[in-house]
Amino acid sequence: MIVKLTNNQIAWRAAQDIQDGAYVNLGIGFPEKVAQYQPPGREAIFHTENGILNFGEPPPKGEEDWDLINAGKKAVTLKPGAAFFHHADSFAMVRGGHLDVAILGAYEVAESGDLANWSTGPNGVPAVGGAMDLVHGARRVAVITDHVTKDGKPKLLRRCTLPLTGVGCVTRVYTSLAVIDIEGGRFVLREKLPALSLDDLQSVTGAELLVTGTVADLIVPEL
Repeated sequence: MIVKLTNNQIAWRAAQDIQDGAYVNLGIGFPEKVAQYQPPGREAIFHTENGILNFGEPPPKGEEDWDLINAGKKAVTLKPGAAFFHHADSFAMVRGGHLDVAILGAYEVAESGDLANWSTGPNGVPAVGGAMDLVHGARRVAVITDHVTKDGKPKLLRRCTLPLTGVGCVTRVYTSLAVIDIEGGRFVLREKLPALSLDDLQSVTGAELLVTGTVADLIVPEL
């Protein structure tokens, strides 16, 4: 049985690709972990839809200021030069193309780059939010996710079956098993866990994985 990456390790891997000085929005929940793993010598400027730019790590437990929260209602700290602004101004930043990267979670991702992450279908509780704006406002959209659902079904598919958040918006997916780019309507495998064979990875992926060169080993630290 292959030991897959933890959520912290997936978040760490995604953080390694954020350039120094990039303006970044992190989706509510799991993607918020990415802020904890900035590489030494690099500093991203994190944006939250409720009106903060350049927030920092969570404060120590018991030292939270609940007037300082992110869009997920979690306590944050402020870095020097941080700014506050109106919710409408925050979305003007998103819609105006001022964010370099958005990193979001997903229920499903299609090989075309389509993303479904706001509804699990007719019996689910819908969670319409800023993701619709982020996927078409940020210059680059990446997804972090487990490779399969809780019942073992693929989350990377030929076509999404759930209501879409955005069309053709995702360019890279960081999963618990691999790093996969979306190019020309195809999943292109870039990295995979060393102990996992290509056949095994393909068996839990709902669309063909294209290999165009050397597939690197997906190596992450213990976290």
